[in-house]
Amino acid sequence: MTTASPARIPRTLTPDRAIAEPPGRIEATHIADRAFALFVRDHELTVDQPVETGGDNDGPTPVELFVASLTACVASDATRFLQLLNQPYEHLRVKADFALADETAPRITTIHIRILPPAPLTPVLQQGLHAVVGRCAVHNTLHMPPEVTVEFG
Repeated sequence: MTTASPARIPRTLTPDRAIAEPPGRIEATHIADRAFALFVRDHELTVDQPVETGGDNDGPTPVELFVASLTACVASDATRFLQLLNQPYEHLRVKADFALADETAPRITTIHIRILPPAPLTPVLQQGLHAVVGRCAVHNTLHMPPEVTVEFG
C-alpha cells in the first residue's frame, strides 16, 4: 500500500514544452521534491522516489524505468517474432525481477526476464524467441555499454 501524496498545485506545461522533441532526446524537468517530468518525443512521464526515500511515489524510480525499458524491449521483440510466425501473441506478458547491490555505488546486480506467451511454444520456437529477444536494443546496450558524457550549461 502506498501513502497518498500531499496535495500540490497542478502544474501546466507551456505549449512549446508539450511539442515533440527530436528522436534521441529526452528531457527531465524538476516538478516537486524528488519528482521529475520526463519528456520523450511528445510523451510525458513522471519519475519519482518512494515516500520512504523522500519522494511522493508519483511514478516509478529511474532504476525501475531502466528495467522497464528492457522489459518493454523484450516484449516488443517477442510480439513481433510471434506475429511474423503467425503465432498467438495477444496478451503476451513479460515479467522482470531485479536486485540492487548492497554497495556504496548503487547498481543493478541481476535482472531475470520471464516471457509468458499466450500459448505454449514448441522447443524450436522457444529457441528462436530466446535468440530474438536477446538481441533487443536495450539488451544489446547492456552488453555493449554506450559512452556516457556529462556536461554543464
